[in-house]
Amino acid sequence: MLDILKRPVYTFQEFILLSIAAIRGVFRKPAYWGDTVIQMDLIGVGSLPVVSLTGFFSGAVMALQMARALQTYGATSQVGKIVAITMVREMGPVLTALMVAGRNSSGMASELGSMKVTEQIDAMRALGTDPVLKLVKPRLLATAIVLPLLTILADFLGLVGGWLVACVLLQLTPGAQYWDTAWRAIEYNDIAQGLIKPFCFAIVLSLVGCYYGMQTTGGTQGVGRSTTQAVVVASVWVVILTFIIGRIFTRL
Repeated sequence: MLDILKRPVYTFQEFILLSIAAIRGVFRKPAYWGDTVIQMDLIGVGSLPVVSLTGFFSGAVMALQMARALQTYGATSQVGKIVAITMVREMGPVLTALMVAGRNSSGMASELGSMKVTEQIDAMRALGTDPVLKLVKPRLLATAIVLPLLTILADFLGLVGGWLVACVLLQLTPGAQYWDTAWRAIEYNDIAQGLIKPFCFAIVLSLVGCYYGMQTTGGTQGVGRSTTQAVVVASVWVVILTFIIGRIFTRL
């Protein structure tokens, strides 16, 4: 039994140590702002197409699926409210994080894993450069900055998708009423929840990707394993954190 638990406990311990070192590194010099900007471009701008499509069609599908139920109860005027609350609280942050996990956590793991198996990280240490500051810190900062912005974009496009289905295709409610109910439905609690979630997701996604990349062993096959593990673990953490943060906000 102890042998079975040994590996997971060791992995979690190493992940926590890397996380502490990376968060401490945020407040240490050198800053490596150039690397951070490059990562912001790769993560943020590179994820725009997939995040935009995901957000837009999430809102459209939500309005489409709710149409019959709302018509049954004569509550078609509430479609904007439903889409707005669902996108801002849950769907926008979670789906955006999952898309970024699939695209960028895997990219971080494969990039750092390739550097690890070709001994570039060891060479970096030999030259006196801290790999955590040089490699992990820029990715952590970049993801923490761009993921909330991507979430805001996904939320807005989800509302646009819901408007297109509800007001243009199905004509459930006038456009002015849709936007008015959507705007009035969003409270400060929803906005705070919708921004805190992607910030927490960003920290976990970047650290998971970097951890599995820097723990890679076994050549090119090891890089593939690290990439798969990073995506799976990051996605599971997104779901777990969604529940935890949602539970906290329901008590406020």
